[in-house]
Amino acid sequence: MPSPFREEHDQFRNTVRQFAQKELAPFADEWEKAEIFPNEVFKRAGELGLFGAHYPEEHGGAGGDYWFSVAKAEELPRGHSAGVAMGLLVQGDMATPVISDLGTKEQIDEFLKPALRGEKIVALGVSEPNAGSDVAGIQTVAKKDGDDYVINGSKTYITNGCRADFVTLLAKTNPEAGAHGCSFFLVPTKTKGFSVSKKLKKVGNHASDTAELAFEDMRIPKRYLLGEENQGFMYLMQNFQTERLIACISGCAGFELAMEESIAFGRDRKAFGKPIIKREYWQHKFVDLYSKLEAAKALSYKACDVYNEERYVKKVPISFDTVKLISMAKIFVAEVGSEIMDQCLQFHGGAGYIEEYRIGRAWRDQRLLRIGGGTTETMRYYVAKLMGL
Repeated sequence: MPSPFREEHDQFRNTVRQFAQKELAPFADEWEKAEIFPNEVFKRAGELGLFGAHYPEEHGGAGGDYWFSVAKAEELPRGHSAGVAMGLLVQGDMATPVISDLGTKEQIDEFLKPALRGEKIVALGVSEPNAGSDVAGIQTVAKKDGDDYVINGSKTYITNGCRADFVTLLAKTNPEAGAHGCSFFLVPTKTKGFSVSKKLKKVGNHASDTAELAFEDMRIPKRYLLGEENQGFMYLMQNFQTERLIACISGCAGFELAMEESIAFGRDRKAFGKPIIKREYWQHKFVDLYSKLEAAKALSYKACDVYNEERYVKKVPISFDTVKLISMAKIFVAEVGSEIMDQCLQFHGGAGYIEEYRIGRAWRDQRLLRIGGGTTETMRYYVAKLMGL
């Protein structure tokens, strides 16, 4: 396909690249060890326009199309911390699109605009201890009580959860209706009854804070209902698509960086009298890996293209064909990424298994892609269903 990027995309890409290389990468090791990065990073990203480039101007954005978000997701991995990239992408591409789509002017002014400026940190509250990819099985309940809703339940695996100023929360408003009884709410974390149960220790993505949240008789006004009551599952299925696309794009960019760094390592590292990259086995292996990466990027770009056409050009809901394409892209990218990272680690030999080299961190971090935003198994179930199988 012809390049979707114009001069303004390239300028934005350069801004993100400079930010990642100069303001994130030098601190990546420090933040990984601390298992959190400073809140000021959100504010700085907001000042640079990273969060709002693809949001409407009336919502505090720059009025760009989805390819601005693609450019951002491709450059943030240059910060050498998937955890930092994760926190920033949740802020701009996972927890906030649904507010832009459904929010009233008051909700946009109170929640979305400060989030796009990086002044308020946001988390997306969907997964629960007993309901991950099976979103219809969530048990957090919001009961209407006069002019308020009273919420009880818990959420887990929530990125930005330890420090969020508000949560875009999915809860059951009609438990008997299953998936069709869910609603979205905007929940300020200073609300009485909200608490962070614990910070979760993860295998990878160490720099991002991931929390378990609890809601105990938490009362919020009905003006914090986002969209229509009991339509939350439909809204979430639309919102999930950008989360999965961003995962594909960011993943491919990270895989490419890992291969570039591995090949550079292989030029310097000698075994049996010559650089290991000169071994025919590894040359052929990297040819195969690059070919698969190009296929993964092409499928992801095709999915982004149809998503952009529907959401930003035609401004219509995402079609089932687009959902199917995005789901296939996530399956393929996640599995190709696992192979690439495993082979890059193997290529490093013993050096790949110690913390001195970044490949070990990258290998750990990429494993989330087959789980987060819907497991690969769940994605295959969705695609099979959309294929009429």
